[in-house]
Amino acid sequence: MKFQPLPLAAAIALASSPAFAEKQNKNIDEEIITKGNYLSVEKVNSIKTPTPIIDVPQSLSIITSEQITERGITSIRGIIDYTPGVNTSQGEGHRDAVVFRGVRSTADFYLDGNRDDVQYYRGLYNVEQVEVLRGPNALLFGRGGTGGIINRVSKKAELGAQFNSYKTAANTFGGVGVEVDTNLATSETSAVRLNTMYERLENHRDFFDGDRLGINPTARFELSEDTTLDLSYEYADHERFIDRGIPTGADGRPVEAFEDTVFADPDVNLTTLKAHTFRAALQHNFSDSVKGNASLFYGDYDKLYQNFYAQAYNPATNVVTLDGYVDTTDRQNLILSTNVVAELDKHTIIVGSEYIDTSSDQDRFNPVFSTTGNDREQFLATRPLNFSGGTGVNAAGQPTSYTFSDLNDDTRVSLDVFSLYIQDQIEISEQLDILVGARFDSFDIEVNNVDPDSSSFGVRTRKDTEVSPRAGIIYKPQENVSIYASYSESFLPRSGEQFANINGNNNALDPDTFENREIGLKWDFAEGLSFTAALFENEQSSPQPADNDPSTLDVIDSEISGFELQLAGQVNDSWYVSANYSNLDGDRIGSDGLPNGSVPRELPENTFSIWNTFQVNDVFGFGIGATYQDDSFITNSNSGANAPILPSYTRVDASVYYDVSDDLRIQLNIENLTDELYFPNSHSTHQATVGAPINAMLTVTGKF
Repeated sequence: MKFQPLPLAAAIALASSPAFAEKQNKNIDEEIITKGNYLSVEKVNSIKTPTPIIDVPQSLSIITSEQITERGITSIRGIIDYTPGVNTSQGEGHRDAVVFRGVRSTADFYLDGNRDDVQYYRGLYNVEQVEVLRGPNALLFGRGGTGGIINRVSKKAELGAQFNSYKTAANTFGGVGVEVDTNLATSETSAVRLNTMYERLENHRDFFDGDRLGINPTARFELSEDTTLDLSYEYADHERFIDRGIPTGADGRPVEAFEDTVFADPDVNLTTLKAHTFRAALQHNFSDSVKGNASLFYGDYDKLYQNFYAQAYNPATNVVTLDGYVDTTDRQNLILSTNVVAELDKHTIIVGSEYIDTSSDQDRFNPVFSTTGNDREQFLATRPLNFSGGTGVNAAGQPTSYTFSDLNDDTRVSLDVFSLYIQDQIEISEQLDILVGARFDSFDIEVNNVDPDSSSFGVRTRKDTEVSPRAGIIYKPQENVSIYASYSESFLPRSGEQFANINGNNNALDPDTFENREIGLKWDFAEGLSFTAALFENEQSSPQPADNDPSTLDVIDSEISGFELQLAGQVNDSWYVSANYSNLDGDRIGSDGLPNGSVPRELPENTFSIWNTFQVNDVFGFGIGATYQDDSFITNSNSGANAPILPSYTRVDASVYYDVSDDLRIQLNIENLTDELYFPNSHSTHQATVGAPINAMLTVTGKF
């Protein structure tokens, strides 16, 4: 076995090269995998139809498990750093959070096409590929997906195969991890696979530690020549320290003197997650041209999150104000979905339905300090703070302590969603396709607010019905070039992406709608090398964390336009490149319908990334890359001088690998080669994330 890097162009480019169009044997039911013309039908990918990427009127990027290993990526954020049109948000330090073309989201995540909306850090140990789609995606995914979605395609048992592989890693911070992947063919028509992971977390910040455990057994059964059944269960057990970052100073920039200071209670800032998920997917070929699948997904999530963070900072006195809370989420998601895909004469049609039953209980308690009688207290900004284990000495020299005794929120949510959708991609001629479709969603929510002191105490209900259209046109002047235009919509109910409440006027307001117009070019101009470009405009009305109180939401109207460029593939036999650029321009809209002089938060005007892999000889290679992010505002209220800002930065990364044998590779990845101090994201004015200094990770991968 040789660990050759898999070109990303094979996943996101056109399919004009015959070398990339190999069909698999009968045991995997003529699956066309990522190496070929199409995204995998069998892996329930985010396109859901066997459509060549060149014929998809939308921007998308895919990274494979091989590339994840090659680049030393350990998180969703590591993927986003090298993807155009998207950047990361802090997400309060305890969850994956992505800004899709200026739209912040913690819920637009999917696993094998099923909604995975609980707020946590997702593992990559058991993924075959990760797909990042940009633009509203309501037709296939329903509510949300307003700026884009991320879909993880999981590893599944493989018929007729037997292998054992492993990956071990250790970094210079002291973190270690191990992954094992085992597949066993139990008969000609059945197989089982087990992916496991353990990770001990360490990083550059004081007090940080944590552990993650993942166990994912899967099974596949060929019930007949035309029918397969996949079963999967995953257990996740995560625990980590919560670090909300550092304050900004009078100039609006993060205070670099605090790069090593943690504004927290070292004994209290903590998040834990225990999750059990079960998936079953039944696939059947009704004929050579009609295929169907039905899936069941059940997830049970139990999450705790407790923290303190910097709420305010006075540079003149060097005094920081701490605030905090503890909240819990107990959620169960049941998702039933069906799809029928028909490849008829001149038509590729998908008809689908989805039913979601969600039960979600969440509560939040604020601290009460003995000295102030409320949830905030001031401390001198020293390293470490004079504050730990629930007690401390405040800025005035007084002993203080707190208890989490002030109930802020306690809701019991029941949600039922029923959806129907249809899409038809019509071949008008050899050079022209059109795509039309629409989705109907019925969103029925009941919120029981059991906090007797809340103005929304009691039961509130709301039912929304929405139709989300999608249309596109694809023109191919030649086989390896396509020019497309598309229009799509999505919506978000006023209960928000986490549907925690419909308090106040939210009970009476219609859902927000999001519109996207996009034109683009996809061009496979060389063997295994592709170029894509997209020009887009989004109009949105979105609830976002308020600047003065991030625990509440403001409704922000905005218009965002921009363009993206991607180049990916093999330049020659020894050089692979992936280069991405995006330009974003946004305006917040005032009550008069005109721009009010500010731009949406965390919207860098320019982002750029490049990754190169060079295969020096049969056993040795190296990689070098960089990611650049322009400066961006931390808050939405940014029209004045010295508004809080995240400065621009460039981070350089590198890797080197050596194949000891066909079954053993040793690899070294170095992040932030130039040791730049940078701040990649923030949640609020005084919560700017401190990027990691230069660090290295040694990885050993192999098979046995």
